[in-house]
Amino acid sequence: MSDIEIARKAKPLHIAQVAAKIGISEEDLEFYGKHKTKISLEPGEAKGRLVLVTAINPTPLGEGKTTISVGLADGLSRLGEKVCLTLRQPSLGPVFGVKGGATGGGYAQVIPMEDINLHFTGDFHAITTANNLLSAMIDNHIKQGNELGIQTVEWRRCLDMNDRALREVDVALGGEINGIPRRDGFVITAASEIMAILCLSENLKDLKRRLANIIVGYDKDGNTVKAGQLNAADAMAIVLKDAIKPNLAQTLEGTPAVIHGGPFANIAHGCNSVRATKLALSLADIVVTEAGFGAELGAEKFLNIKCRKAGLKPSAAVLVATARALKYNGGCPKEETNKENLGALKKGIVNLEGHIANLKRFGLPVVVAVNRFITDTEAELALIKTAAEGLGAKAFVAECWAKGGEGCLELAAEIARLCKTSTPSLPLFSYAEEDGIDKKIEAVAKNLYGAGNIIYTPEAKEKLDKINASEYKTYPVCIAKTQYSFSADPNLLGRPTGFDFVVRDLLIRAGSEFIVAVCGSILLMPGLPKVPAAARMTITDDGEIDGLF
Repeated sequence: MSDIEIARKAKPLHIAQVAAKIGISEEDLEFYGKHKTKISLEPGEAKGRLVLVTAINPTPLGEGKTTISVGLADGLSRLGEKVCLTLRQPSLGPVFGVKGGATGGGYAQVIPMEDINLHFTGDFHAITTANNLLSAMIDNHIKQGNELGIQTVEWRRCLDMNDRALREVDVALGGEINGIPRRDGFVITAASEIMAILCLSENLKDLKRRLANIIVGYDKDGNTVKAGQLNAADAMAIVLKDAIKPNLAQTLEGTPAVIHGGPFANIAHGCNSVRATKLALSLADIVVTEAGFGAELGAEKFLNIKCRKAGLKPSAAVLVATARALKYNGGCPKEETNKENLGALKKGIVNLEGHIANLKRFGLPVVVAVNRFITDTEAELALIKTAAEGLGAKAFVAECWAKGGEGCLELAAEIARLCKTSTPSLPLFSYAEEDGIDKKIEAVAKNLYGAGNIIYTPEAKEKLDKINASEYKTYPVCIAKTQYSFSADPNLLGRPTGFDFVVRDLLIRAGSEFIVAVCGSILLMPGLPKVPAAARMTITDDGEIDGLF
């Protein structure tokens, strides 16, 4: 049975019943039908323990990190724990591009699957609109006399779709009535600073403060021009007033799932919202959350940015791995990863080793979840478990795709034990706030990625010097690079070391309060593949969708 068929056969609870499991009354719910709702409740004092689910470097095969997150939450619920799952929302770009749906799989899914993968409660649309409202106000200001003397515009428009043709565009063409012609471009909504701001804001007041601090461009003297100077912050906040409220859905087994925010980890900070996480921690005893892509991306940013900013103290990290991904990292061709290959698996174990070591650098207890596929052999699973435990991390085979929470009971029992016996504390951050931006990049690139030389393009070096001489020096760094490798080169698999790490650009995000370091050939607006997932999707005359997975 396919994922979508399993989801359609589900008999979900009314969302009010799901909310009641973690103590939310109907008065604090804003219903979007029977199975999804906004939560208007403000986060209270944290009482729960936080568990991070991350993974080895992803491959084109898919590793099932969300599937494990859902299965773990369901497993904890089966053990009698008061648990809440917190996830990011999928972006339409990957849904219609390569990835397809992003709501888990098999019997470990969040539902309503079709709604969550498509428009859900409209948060991405609100973020896109707020972003482009600011763009419209910038160009209107310039057209109407440019009182602020804007010389260069840094702010770009956005769209929640993979559309490479919009990476560079010319705007205000067609005559003087349309404004002053200039070169512009789009980023995908997940990379918009508005997305990061929404996910890092504590409340509406904090949201407005951050929106006002967005740098939209520079005047002729090189001084920043901010959104607050255009009187745009309140207008954007009005558009986002509902989007800032977390969304509640459920797993197939009725476990509460707070789903809110969706920045990518390869081009943004890769975590769901602070509000969603803090709200869950104030309601549940154990909160399972997820960070995007591999641990060197999503987990690093979750720990160095989100935990630092929000004071979050995770109790454990679950590192998801698969036999076929490790074989791929060991040199096995993609089309042969479903065959037993212990030699390639042994070589690929270095990728697992690197991620375990990195998570331990942050002071976290690490548990490995081996996401089982039907083609995995007992010898391969045993090899991964033995290797992980030799690296100081207990390993469990998870079969939640086929069995739901029942297939994750051993992993869940270990996580519950760690949550009850460990003392949560702030992570051991990779760098100090007072370090220069170059020192922060070096700390991540050399200590976590394994890089040798850090090389700056002339443009990046000029920006680095300016940032280090400014108040923005204290910001954490958000490194934008490929998800497929520890390096910035997607072809360097396994555990490369000593490679040159090239920083192409540095972007000040004064609203989200971090510095984006653009490395390698990473792009902030992805493109569609030769045969996009959209080309394989269908909808019947009765409205039944197929092909989201």
